[in-house]
Amino acid sequence: MTKLKSLVVAALVATPFVAQAEPTGNAAAGESEFRQCASCHGVVDPDGTVIQRLAPTGPNLWGVAGRQAGAYDGYARFSGAIVAAGAEHGVVWDEASFVAFVTDPSGYLREVTGDSRARSNMNHRLRGSAEDIYAYLAQFGE
Repeated sequence: MTKLKSLVVAALVATPFVAQAEPTGNAAAGESEFRQCASCHGVVDPDGTVIQRLAPTGPNLWGVAGRQAGAYDGYARFSGAIVAAGAEHGVVWDEASFVAFVTDPSGYLREVTGDSRARSNMNHRLRGSAEDIYAYLAQFGE
């Protein structure tokens, strides 16, 4: 029995756990602010229920909170820099990384990747409260 307990403890310690803090923004205000995102992004759940019309330019933002940067099945237009930020540098969209990215997408990727030439395909810099938009989006996902 002691061996079994040791194995269970070892497995739990080895399993990564990412706790998502409660968003600090106002989700209702974020819903209104989302209009500046809607020309490129939408929110559609896996069953096809449309929360925000899915625009053809950017990835679906369903489940963005807690998702690895540059990783969304079915979307192939990510820049190499954002894919590297997620795959090589471990960026997962929490409130801090989301706010930093949408405030200055290419600047954020340059800082995270250490590549002074890193560029984002998203060239819009968010105006208003990124925290509110994150709080709005954090409602949608598993």
